[in-house]
Amino acid sequence: MIQICNLNHKVNNQFLLKNINLQVNKGELIAIVGPNGAGKSTFLSCVANEIPYQTEKFCFKNYDINHYKKQEIPLHRAKFSQHHSNEINLKNDEIVLMGRYPYFKAEPNKNDFEIVYKWMQKTETAHLTNRTYEQLSGGEKQRLHLARVFTQLENSIENKLLLLDEPLNNLDVAHQFKTLHLIKKFTQKNNTALVVLHDLNIASQFADRLILMNKSCIEMFDVPTKVLTQERLSRVYKYPCTITKHPENKNLIILFG
Repeated sequence: MIQICNLNHKVNNQFLLKNINLQVNKGELIAIVGPNGAGKSTFLSCVANEIPYQTEKFCFKNYDINHYKKQEIPLHRAKFSQHHSNEINLKNDEIVLMGRYPYFKAEPNKNDFEIVYKWMQKTETAHLTNRTYEQLSGGEKQRLHLARVFTQLENSIENKLLLLDEPLNNLDVAHQFKTLHLIKKFTQKNNTALVVLHDLNIASQFADRLILMNKSCIEMFDVPTKVLTQERLSRVYKYPCTITKHPENKNLIILFG
């Protein structure tokens, strides 16, 4: 799905990302974790081609990323950002409909509206249709934008890529897990998701592999059981931790302090 070789990103001659190398396969849910300032969101922005970078190789679905036309990319890839404007003068279903913009020139059709309703139902935002955006809580806005990116990737193209920057912000516990289940189902259809997460326990439970970032570099990229060790996490996060196993599913549980 993605092949990156020696990706670097500098601002004022300072590396914010340095020597990033990785290969991500289709059907994977990859969690990007690490302390504040490690480069997680910056890396996701590079994958989304939102900021300039230097690289020896960047292939998306076996083609150089520059091979794609601008109008093609939104059909293959969608990005969920952690920051959204609070001043959006649209109805809430119209915000979700923005995900369908790549598919029509003048007016949406019946299928577009059906897809919008489908994902508003799945993200439990359908009841918000007649409320204004300003009236919504932070968590409701998060789920609304999640519906928008899923709506964007509702098409017949195979092997789609979903980029999510801290999608669990402002969500209560139930909606955190429901959101990760939606993302997991998406990847189980041969799609791929790169997700920036702060909760290591949720990352351990849902991710196929983890990218642990530290000081603008990839500290380790592997399955959760190999990445999440007591020594490594205590050193990277600069805080002591203990690792045990969940009594039900045996996933790793990280306890800081």
